[in-house]
Amino acid sequence: VTMDQDRNIIGDGAIAIKDGKILGIGKAADMRGQPAKRTINAAGKVIIPGLINTHTHIPMTLFRGIADDLDLQDWLTRFIFPAEAKNVNEVFVRAGTRLGLAEMVRGGTTTYCDMYYFEDAIADETKKAGVRGVLGETVIDFPVPDNKTFSAGLEYTERFIRKWQNDPLIVPAVAPHSPYTVSQEHLLEARGLSDRTKAPLIIHLAEAKTETEFIAQKYAGQRPVEFVEKIGFFNNRTIAAHVVHANDADLDLLKKHDVGVAHCPQSNMKLAAGAAPVPAMLEKGLRVGLGTDGAASNNDLDLWEEIDTAAKLHKLITGDPKVLSAPEAFAMATIGGARALHMEKEIGSIESGKRADIVIVDMDSLHQTPMYNVYSHLVYTTKAADVRTVVINGRIIMLNRR
Repeated sequence: VTMDQDRNIIGDGAIAIKDGKILGIGKAADMRGQPAKRTINAAGKVIIPGLINTHTHIPMTLFRGIADDLDLQDWLTRFIFPAEAKNVNEVFVRAGTRLGLAEMVRGGTTTYCDMYYFEDAIADETKKAGVRGVLGETVIDFPVPDNKTFSAGLEYTERFIRKWQNDPLIVPAVAPHSPYTVSQEHLLEARGLSDRTKAPLIIHLAEAKTETEFIAQKYAGQRPVEFVEKIGFFNNRTIAAHVVHANDADLDLLKKHDVGVAHCPQSNMKLAAGAAPVPAMLEKGLRVGLGTDGAASNNDLDLWEEIDTAAKLHKLITGDPKVLSAPEAFAMATIGGARALHMEKEIGSIESGKRADIVIVDMDSLHQTPMYNVYSHLVYTTKAADVRTVVINGRIIMLNRR
């Protein structure tokens, strides 16, 4: 299932990989003449591009289930921020990252986009695990576990970006937390660092009603997307998480600046933040991918659940069962996710010249029998446990679940 521009599906297909990239793709019969050092037999299985998780906070696996069934502000201010202040250090971050990486690999996620603290340690663990990451150091206007001031956070981020730039797996980024936790002046400083280093710029945006009210009160009735656009925050490497409370004019602004959007349906549902206007985003040609958010608000890193939920949620919201079809939902987890991260030239589909991020999925479990349509199965029946083998950057990271 290539997810290339024409959405080609190759029956009895084969892929040749060399030096971390896809060398060729086609019918197995046509490619058997090429000698290979190693061959993986995927007969009877489905081969897909690696899944792309466009928004998470990976060390928060260690906060899984500590505070549930609360509204966003309550959840953040009464539980999450205090828990982080008390517990988060580099050792915590490394342990949570390892756990999260193992969970994501098991479920066929090959690339993820992160925002957290001690992001240098996250990059180190991600590289060791052989996983691809767009990793943003979070900068915020109050003392956090790794940096006590915004300026110290920005200095740390610059060192982090310079250290990891040009790594084959790690894309370092700057991640100002949100427009309600970072001042206008500091948002622009973060944008300036992104401009200087050509690093991605990641932010939570238009996530909750409370944020919309706060921004309107503080900035003369403006909406979050409108406000950050007006101050000149957006550049062509911006990735905005959630974007739940956005109207038509907001979406036009995001499109104008080519902003990537991370849609996190399950987290938004659980915190009753609302449902992002994804059908309208796709209609306008925005870059939209899927994210799990952190395991403290989801409570897992399973992208298969997000694919299934996204397809069903928007049918319910619009009252139209034809909205967000199975092929569209699956695209959001693969090539759509790559577009959201501005990485579609490198990942997101199985095409010659792209990075070899490939997942092999079993299709013979009871819940997958029989199979009539591969997209239907990938969206509505496949579970993380059906993933057998994961290849990232041409390296076998998991073989037959091991």
